[in-house]
Amino acid sequence: MAALLTSIHPVPGDAAPSIFGRAAVRACQSWPGRVVPGLLLCIGVTLSAIGLERIEARLAGAAWLEALVLAILVGTAVRTTWTPGHRWTAGIDFSAKFLLELAVVLLGVSVSARTVLAAGPGLLLGIAAVVVLAIGCSYGIGRLLGLPHRMATLIACGNSICGNSAIAAVAPIIGADGEDVAASIAFTAVLGVVVVLTLPLTVPLLHLSGLQYGALAGLTVYAVPQVLAATAPVGAVAVQLGTLVKLVRVLMLGPVVLGLSLLTRRLRDEADEAAPHVTAGDRPEAGKLPLHKLVPWFIVGFLLLAGLRSAGLIPSAALAPAAWAANLLTVISMAALGLGTDLRVVARAGGRVTAAVTASLLVLGAISLGLIRLLGLA
Repeated sequence: MAALLTSIHPVPGDAAPSIFGRAAVRACQSWPGRVVPGLLLCIGVTLSAIGLERIEARLAGAAWLEALVLAILVGTAVRTTWTPGHRWTAGIDFSAKFLLELAVVLLGVSVSARTVLAAGPGLLLGIAAVVVLAIGCSYGIGRLLGLPHRMATLIACGNSICGNSAIAAVAPIIGADGEDVAASIAFTAVLGVVVVLTLPLTVPLLHLSGLQYGALAGLTVYAVPQVLAATAPVGAVAVQLGTLVKLVRVLMLGPVVLGLSLLTRRLRDEADEAAPHVTAGDRPEAGKLPLHKLVPWFIVGFLLLAGLRSAGLIPSAALAPAAWAANLLTVISMAALGLGTDLRVVARAGGRVTAAVTASLLVLGAISLGLIRLLGLA
């Protein structure tokens, strides 16, 4: 044993390795020892992103680029100047996969069936129809522009449901790699800011009431905080309906991801695209698809927490901490995605991805306006 330890952790002369040396060897060989370095690196990038967000808010009066997006940018900048070695990869992979899945589970706490049902059946069915139709149209646009299946699917779900969160939740289901995820989030993040700034201009152009504009914002803006920012200039009615519509739209994430897990076996098995190395787990063997691959554990967890919240079994005091934890874990996982992203791959996809995201967003807006007219919102 001493010889083995000496070969791993050499010591001068014939002396046996010290207690500290043996402990260090065991720590490095253990699972926590492999994960901790990369995890700490991701946390460091996350803290930098949070600091930049606060500086941005202080200087500009608002954080137009959230910490989630900044974490990708900082991580990518680090990856551009330095390639993490083997010592860091386990922790980066752990952060990008498990922590992301755990964040999706915690999102279930924010979903309440009572709030959703209060909107009425017509609006609820309309929102679901918009999401499904927008996903189909967006995916078709991406494929027409020559995007791979996985990238087209990520953009379609991100545009149609809830931006970054949808992309992050769908990625492990379809076997998307970190570069696809980072590219999709980067472009949707930029357009998300543009939408928040320009959407209020549609009120005078299209002669929208506060109720109509709130529905439009809830159906098109990516994130709940962005809905608040986009509707606040128009009034309280727009804020309230926009937030409600957005929450219903977020609720579609569960059924969409569950449906994708049942329908995308062929996509996970495809070998013509790069194998997933950051966000996705092991692909199933050909001809075999275990139940846990059909219904991932984190989707079960998401639905379970949503059910408990709807039944009133989760105390109100736990809602804010759960939302905070989900957001923090997502930012850490996005830092990991940035650390695993090769900018050259993102740059090669840039033009087509930008065109696909922009066209998909315009189609989503048109479909949303059609629903507003159909429902007769005044």
